[in-house]
Amino acid sequence: MPHIVVKMYKGRTEETKKDIADILADALSEKGGIDRSAISVAIEDIPEENWKEQVYDKELKEDNKNLYIKPGYKM
Repeated sequence: MPHIVVKMYKGRTEETKKDIADILADALSEKGGIDRSAISVAIEDIPEENWKEQVYDKELKEDNKNLYIKPGYKM
């Protein structure tokens, strides 16, 4: 505990994904006071044509109370 899931368009290298995961885990550890070894991070590649159906419609709606930073775009 905790587990972070990042969903983004396909196209980043494995090195970039690792860097993103490390940055997120470090920030959560530092700001949340959580031991780094207790944090896991997954990155899911979502094809652009599937973004609306798989992510936007399910997770990014205005009424999602768990969404702390809302996207600056509408679909």
